[in-house]
Amino acid sequence: MTRGLTAGVRPDPWLRRFHPAPAGPAPVLVVLPHAGGNASFYFPWSQALAAHAEVLTVQYPGRHDRFGEPVPDTIDALVEGVRAALRPWRDRPLVLFGHSMGAVVAFELARRLEAAGGPDGESGGGPARGGLRGLILSGRRSPLTHREEEHHHTRGDEALLAQLGALAGTDPRLLADEGLRALILPALRGDYRTVETYRYEPGPVLRVPVSVLTGEADPRVSPSEAMAWRELTDGAFTFRGFPGGHFYLTDHQEAVAWAIAEDLVSFGAAVR
Repeated sequence: MTRGLTAGVRPDPWLRRFHPAPAGPAPVLVVLPHAGGNASFYFPWSQALAAHAEVLTVQYPGRHDRFGEPVPDTIDALVEGVRAALRPWRDRPLVLFGHSMGAVVAFELARRLEAAGGPDGESGGGPARGGLRGLILSGRRSPLTHREEEHHHTRGDEALLAQLGALAGTDPRLLADEGLRALILPALRGDYRTVETYRYEPGPVLRVPVSVLTGEADPRVSPSEAMAWRELTDGAFTFRGFPGGHFYLTDHQEAVAWAIAEDLVSFGAAVR
């Protein structure tokens, strides 16, 4: 498993690269995990997409080799950490993929990158030099839709873990192991607090194309709530539904990877 980054780029604690970059020019695909998730969860998609992009998977603080670091308590803090880590790729075509909480981070990061004019959050970038080419959002409703958000982060440990188990995103054997549960809980509770206290601030819509993926039986987002992302971009919009629930992507790894590869091409970030 490769954890280093491109030659000449200093490793950053926020980013993992599990597979070598493709030969020749390639876009950078940044993968932003779900609440309670970690970079390793997305290893299969990195492997499947390694021929199409340099896949960088984000490792949030508070888990795995970053276990001793405090979990950020706002979406803005996560956005700023990722934005700073992406500075070495400011001249490359950049595509963001986020699942669940990661979709919120990806969206707010895209807003910040467009407002600043470059992928490092500083002026001087833009499409001619690389820059943000598109956004792929998975398993999250548009912030323009309203639900009474359940505050799972305020509940007891058992209730919080039960919620995680109900979404079928974690191996039940991990949730049954007391030692592993103790490792999972701080990051899980922190992430739930972060996304459940997020509030969308209206502003300019995005200019880049947006692709939305969702599970057709996801209890956390309906197809109409997912389609509402269309209102937040002036660019092209694509919607794909897959059989399954919130973690539909684990049951359809090949199909999801193919959809992402198609998006990289349609965004103008890669060629077939």
